[in-house]
Amino acid sequence: MKRVRAVTVALLFLILGAGVQAYARQDQQDEKQTKPEKQGKPEQHSKPEPQQQQNQQRQEHVQQEHQRDQNQQQERMQQQREQQNQQRERQQQNQQQERVQQERQREQNQQQQQMEQKRQQQLSQQQQERTRQEQQKQQNQQQQERVQQQQERLRLEQQNQQQQQQMQQQRQQQLSHQQQDRLRQEQQNQQNQQAQQQRIQEQRQQQSQQSQRSQAEQERQQQMNRQQQERAQQQWQQQQQQQQQRERLSQQRQQQLIQQQQQRLTQYRQRLDEQQRRLQQQTASLQQQRRMAQYRFQEEYLERLRDQDRRLREERHDYYNDPYFYTAPIYRYNRGGAYYETNQYGADLLRQAVNSGYEEGFRAGAADREDNWSPDYRNSYAYQDATYGYNGYYVDPEDYRYYFREGFQRGYEDGYNDRYQYGYYSDGSYGVLGNVLSLILNLQSLR
Repeated sequence: MKRVRAVTVALLFLILGAGVQAYARQDQQDEKQTKPEKQGKPEQHSKPEPQQQQNQQRQEHVQQEHQRDQNQQQERMQQQREQQNQQRERQQQNQQQERVQQERQREQNQQQQQMEQKRQQQLSQQQQERTRQEQQKQQNQQQQERVQQQQERLRLEQQNQQQQQQMQQQRQQQLSHQQQDRLRQEQQNQQNQQAQQQRIQEQRQQQSQQSQRSQAEQERQQQMNRQQQERAQQQWQQQQQQQQQRERLSQQRQQQLIQQQQQRLTQYRQRLDEQQRRLQQQTASLQQQRRMAQYRFQEEYLERLRDQDRRLREERHDYYNDPYFYTAPIYRYNRGGAYYETNQYGADLLRQAVNSGYEEGFRAGAADREDNWSPDYRNSYAYQDATYGYNGYYVDPEDYRYYFREGFQRGYEDGYNDRYQYGYYSDGSYGVLGNVLSLILNLQSLR
């Protein structure tokens, strides 16, 4: 407060000083205006005129007004000071009142907070008391329920014990009856088993006697069959030798067969090279179709063809000592409506063609089944080629391919359907059944 008062007093003094300086400057300016007139007429100074008196009166009047203005300003400044002091006192009073009110409000707030805390404490105590009472009630109820449950359990246990005792008595009675029945059944079963064993022993004795007799008869029959087969084979060999000696082809015919065979072999080797190139192209298409099982089969077939070609190129055949070229034909067969004749060596090669075709067809069908490919034996390269197993001798290549395809078709069906309807599997090789082979070849004897 002291600082505020000192500041206000200093401001008032500054304002008064500024007003005094302003009036002093005005007086100096008025005096400057009056001096020239006095200096221009010095000779008239001794004799003042009415004009000068008027000027003096005016100056006095101005000074009086100036003095009045200063007095009024001082009064105004005094009033302003008093008003400022009153305002300051009022402000101080208001501030003191506000402080008093704030202190009173704080005290009231503190009292209210204390009262609120007391109330909350009382409420918490009451709640705790209530919770204690409720817990006590719950505990009492739980104890009563436990007592009732225990009583109920005891009652149920007693009932269960009584029921169990009754059930045990009934079970014992049932067990005793069942044991008696079992004993009777076991005795009956033992008697029946003894009777059955006796019957079985008698039957076994009879069967053993019969089997010994049948084995003896079978052995005798087998010996007789072997002897007959050996005799028949010896007779057939003798007849074949005699026929070969009697029916040996002439040298001119033998030379014709050799020339035909050489031409046939040359053509077959040329075709074999072309077929290998086609097979390589088809294996590439199988890779694109992702038929991996059929691709492996084609690769194996191609490798077998290469081995076959290698053997044929390395072989040096002795035509003049080969019995095929001087043995007369003894069979005929029909292909495409035309009849062809051949000897035993040609017939054996045709049988080999059917069996080789069945084996390759079975593998091709199994490969398509593994690839989940629709069945189509004609699309297989082995069926189209149909030369595996052909050595270039004894029969025409077209005859070999025809019978190879007949066997391939049936082998493909068995392999794709995973069965053995037309052939068999034995010791790692496939073959066509005898009745099926005879139907396919339909060889007719010329004698």
